[in-house]
Amino acid sequence: MSKPPSEHTEHRELVDAPARTVYDLVADVARWPLVFPPTVHVEHVEQGPGTEIIRIWATANEAVKGWTSRRDLDPTARRVRFRQEVSAPPVAEMGGEWIIEPAGADRCLVRLTHDFRAVGDDAAATAWIHQAVDRNSRSELAALRTAAESPADGDGRFLDFDDVVHVNGDPRDVYDFLNEAGQWDRRLPHVARVALTEETPGVQLLEMDTRTADGATHATRSVRVCFPHHRIVYKQLRTPALMSVHTGQWLVEAYEDGAVVTSTHRVVLIPEAVPGVLRAQATLGDAATYVRRALGRNSTATMYAAKEYAEGRRMAVRP
Repeated sequence: MSKPPSEHTEHRELVDAPARTVYDLVADVARWPLVFPPTVHVEHVEQGPGTEIIRIWATANEAVKGWTSRRDLDPTARRVRFRQEVSAPPVAEMGGEWIIEPAGADRCLVRLTHDFRAVGDDAAATAWIHQAVDRNSRSELAALRTAAESPADGDGRFLDFDDVVHVNGDPRDVYDFLNEAGQWDRRLPHVARVALTEETPGVQLLEMDTRTADGATHATRSVRVCFPHHRIVYKQLRTPALMSVHTGQWLVEAYEDGAVVTSTHRVVLIPEAVPGVLRAQATLGDAATYVRRALGRNSTATMYAAKEYAEGRRMAVRP
């Protein structure tokens, strides 16, 4: 029988928004990659009345960790309890609770608690977890306050769009092209430099310098979670100047004798950055158009290169 968790923490944040609004943000894990900086991707494993099991990937002290948690949701009390069912070393056990308490008609106190143990109760590992919990909790609570007090989905800052390409080739070859991003500087004209590491199979760290239409380059750093041979989801940890958040997905689906590839982008713009990046008179709408075109142009070029690769491989094996 395992020891009870020996470490306990609590972090607090006052939020100028109704308690129910804040609870809804905490409860909706599908939105977490857009709300919480450490969260890369969340998948539902199981869902039932008042309970769910999720698989989550997030950064912790600059590393990327993946784990499975059970969450019990109580919308009446505005509490969400969580307990990791499968942890990632150096964590042996971890759980806690989100507690949202009204502090007035349009204000609330958010308390985020954690209890945990390190593998082997190692002192250095315990200190590492304390640092990660403290860093992530502070980041998440600050981001939660911002998202609740100034929602991005109602003022033009949020973009969500798809681009689609049909391929007369094997879906697995399309996926392989997208998965092998370490070769993109040799395969894609808009990629000037790329560095890819994959210490954990299926979890990639991708650093890339991308050329823009005017010949300039911008650097990005992304975490990619890969689901062979169907889907790759990603979140940029370092974004271009106009964006505070950029998440996306490559989806490869079999269709008739070929494949359909869909590139999805979800972006939160920074209004204050618009005049400096574009021009003094530029509006948020101008920025949205600019970002839509730039991201769509590059992702579509990538999909057409994957199309050429997959269709070329099919032609090569035909008698």
